[in-house]
Parts: sequence; C-alpha cells; structure tokens
Amino acid sequence: MTARIPVFALCRRSKSSLYSEEGLGVAALSTLYGGMLLSSMFLPPILIKKLGCKWTIVIAMCCYVTFTLGNFYASWYTLIPTSILLGLGAAPLWSAQGTYLTTMGSTHAEKTGKLGKDVVSQYFGIFFLLYQSAGVFGNLTSSLVFGQTPTQGAIPEEQLLSCGASDCLMTTASTNSTNRPSQELIYTLLGIYTGSGFLAVLLIAVFLEPIKDAQQESEGEKQASPFWSTLLSTAKLYRDKRLCLLVLLPLYSGFQQAFLAGDYTRSYITCALGIQFVGYVMICFAAVNALCSVLYGKLAQYTGRTALFALGAVTHLSCIIALLLWKPHPRQLPLFFVFPGLWGAADAVWQTQNNALFGVLFEKNKEAAFASYRLWEALGFVIAFGYSMFLCVSVKLYVLLGVLSLAMAAYGTVEYLGSKKVARLHTEEQTKPAEEGVTQKCEATNPTVDEPRAYQRKMPQSL
Repeated sequence: MTARIPVFALCRRSKSSLYSEEGLGVAALSTLYGGMLLSSMFLPPILIKKLGCKWTIVIAMCCYVTFTLGNFYASWYTLIPTSILLGLGAAPLWSAQGTYLTTMGSTHAEKTGKLGKDVVSQYFGIFFLLYQSAGVFGNLTSSLVFGQTPTQGAIPEEQLLSCGASDCLMTTASTNSTNRPSQELIYTLLGIYTGSGFLAVLLIAVFLEPIKDAQQESEGEKQASPFWSTLLSTAKLYRDKRLCLLVLLPLYSGFQQAFLAGDYTRSYITCALGIQFVGYVMICFAAVNALCSVLYGKLAQYTGRTALFALGAVTHLSCIIALLLWKPHPRQLPLFFVFPGLWGAADAVWQTQNNALFGVLFEKNKEAAFASYRLWEALGFVIAFGYSMFLCVSVKLYVLLGVLSLAMAAYGTVEYLGSKKVARLHTEEQTKPAEEGVTQKCEATNPTVDEPRAYQRKMPQSL
C-alpha cells in the first residue's frame, strides 16, 4: 500500500521539471485529481461491497502501477489516460484502506474491551508511520538517482529577493533553471518505482487477510441494498449535518499538502537553494510525519483527539505566519528543513485523526464516509493546483490561513454538539427508574446509526 508515495512524488515532480512540454505535467495533475473527484462520488461503496476491501485495494494499486508504466514514454497519449486511471483508482483505494483499518480496530476493541476510537486511532497511526516511511525511501531514491545530474551554479542575489512569500511566479521560472536529468536516469528511477509497485501488489494479494464487517453483514442478510442505493450512498450521507461541517477538514488537508509539495518546494527550496535539495527536504517532512503519526495514535487515548487537533492547528498557524515573514537565503540552510519538519508534525494530526474521526463517527457508513473524505481532499488539491500558477505565494498563505480557521471552527462545532448529546443521554440514563435497567441493556446491544457501539458501552464519552 505504501508504493503510492513514489508514484505521487513522480507525478508532482512532472509538474515542474520532468514533463514541462506544452503543460503536460499540469494537465496530468488536473486529470488525475479530476478522476479522483469523479471516482469519490460513485466507485468506493460499490467496489468495496462487491469485491471486499482486499481486492478493491489490489485492483486500485494496479492503477498506480499503470501510471508508472505510462511514464516510460511520457506523452499526451500515455500520461493523460493513465492519470485518469490513477485518479479513478485512488478514491476506492483510500476508502478501502480506511474501511479495513476501522473494521479491524473496532473488532480488536470489542475483543479487548477498549474504546473503539482509541484502537482505531492507533491503527491509523501505525498505517501512516509506514505510509510516510515510504515517502522517506521514495524521495531518497529519487534524490540519489537524480543527484548524478550536474547541478546549477550560484543563485544570484537579485533572485533571492523574489523567493518565499514574495514570489509571484514571474522570476523563479526564468532564472532558476536546472539541467533536466538524462533519460537513462529517468528510466532507472521508473524501473525502481515500477518494481516496487508490482511487489506491493503481489504482497497484498497473497498475504492481506480478507475481512468482513459483521455488523453490515448481518444487516445485509436481512435486506440487500439496491444498486442505486449503494451508488448514491455517499450523497445520502450528507443528510447528517456533522458530515457537512467536517468536510472542511479534508478540504484543508488537500490545500496544505498541495502547498508544501508545489509552492514551498518551488518558491522556497528551488528558488533559494536549487532543485537538488527538494528530495532531501521532503525526506525531512516524511520522516517527522511518520514518527508523529505513530506517536499521535498512542497519545490520542490519553489526551483525546481535541487536544491533538488543537496542536495541529497551532503548529500550522505558526508556520503560515512565519513563512509570510521569512526571507529565505542559502545561509539559513537549517530553516529550510525546520519548516517541513513542523509541517509534517501537523500533517500527521490531519492524516491520523481525520481518518479516525470519520471512521468512528460514521461507523455504519464507513465506505461512503471515506469516499466523501477523499472527494473533498481531492477537491482541495484541484483548487490549490488550479490557482497555483496565478496567485502570489503570500495570497496562497492567506488562503490557507482562512481555510484552516474555518475548518477548526466547524470541527469545534461538531465536538460541541457531540458533547451535548452525550450529556443529554447520560442525564436521561440517570433519571430512568431502576426497573428499566434490563431494557437499557437490550438497547445497548443495538446501537443507533448515529452512535458507534464501542462508545455506548463506555458512556459517557465525547463524540
């Protein structure tokens, strides 16, 4: 599953230096995320219900390998179709992974008597540790391979004045040119990525254990869902006001990832240091992200998710303000790595806690919930990459600031509504006559759609 990191690293690199001919890199990114948007609306619930999580993952990963193969002969006739295919496979892959981890976590929580939200958070922490570790090795591989390309000379002082938040995309592209890697080096890197992809698909197909959601399986025996009901399950979930509020979290996740991968690497790293440093800077981001992911997964059971969300928001807020004020210069080399490290520490919050939050709050509609999550995250990427070539970096930072503020306000509203609901249920439970205790036990074994089973056994807990 972690083979996706090199693929996306390659795709985002194509946006800048590898496939700049006639806007091919930008078009590939646009079609990729456009396909992911379309896929998020329809495919995940259908594929997961028909094929199960395991084989949905296997088939979707084959789409990633196909994109890597398309890069061996990069043209409009190879990259655009494979980008669409990659986008169509991305949403089912992420949704199946989220469903798989949530189901496994809930099952383990029932067996051990722990809170479902704590175990699910730990599972996502371990997953993103491995996922971001692949980012370390993927970027290290590309840096070592492309490091054999001759580097550029010293960057003139007048160009440094237009780096950072001052960059309005008028100076960097023309003055900070680098030598394109040789075709032999590109084929070497593609061969490594393709081999990793095939190996990952093989390992998943052979060793990943198929699972079934016992709750949904028992409900399916009573009444099979009609095709159109499954098809529109993602849209129907928006009747829940909690989901309508929470969509800003994945939207911001897409915005901030696009900013780091596109704008920070171009307007800060490449502009002031050179493109040869991009891979090493992204290694710092991925390494910190990986360590913090597993750390947050364990901390969540002690601090609660609200404290972690606050930590992520404060960290990103501080980074955004600092990037607005900072004038990057090669003499400040450590700072170029400090910002990606802090960014990765905050991104680990969004990746682990966002996924755990969606899996726990929408336990009976996990497939549709994760599909919605990927839809809004993809939309964040599309919007961010869409205005990337038109807005100054300072404007993009202010956009991030605004979206982050709205996302945190919406999340706080969901937590507040959840705490009020728990308090009301707790009060009702205390005021009921003692003779209704048996009835309460029966109801506890049949939780409502809105309340995860693991929560009700441990009342009161924050939703």
